[in-house]
Amino acid sequence: MVLSNSLFDSNVLGSSVASMIPENHKIRPLELTDYHKGYLECLSNLTVVGDVTEQMFGESFEEMQRTGCYFVVVVEDLALKKIVASGTLLVEQKILRGCGRVGHIEDIVVAKGQQGKRFGFTIVKQLQHIANATGCYKSILDCDAANASFYEKCGMENKGVQMAMYAPGTAPKKSSL
Repeated sequence: MVLSNSLFDSNVLGSSVASMIPENHKIRPLELTDYHKGYLECLSNLTVVGDVTEQMFGESFEEMQRTGCYFVVVVEDLALKKIVASGTLLVEQKILRGCGRVGHIEDIVVAKGQQGKRFGFTIVKQLQHIANATGCYKSILDCDAANASFYEKCGMENKGVQMAMYAPGTAPKKSSL
């Protein structure tokens, strides 16, 4: 059962980061009603979303809300009532480092036609703020080498190599570029 329309309590958001958003836009937690505000369309600028029904969206939202480990932040264009950017922080509880926490920043996306407004930068800064507020001793993310300089501008450091193993039949198609 969904506890509220918002994925998490907006009090965890950093107000100084939120003030970086242009007028007529708002940075906030993902809401259940964002299904109807183009959230999936925004995500499709990053990767394949698939055929996600409203029921599937609601069930995933409920599961993320129940665990309390997911912080999906969106930027809404208030005039258009459309989601134009998004990013996710997943907080992982560790045994290492005195049972510390690690923040995994994922799925940073800005909709086509919305780039250049610093939405991506602001989303990353907001997720870093949430990671600090929830007691994470570090935040990490994986990205393409072509995007590394962007994340360095956000204060991240290149610390290694990403490895992946996909379940049979789920590997992304190779780019023809």
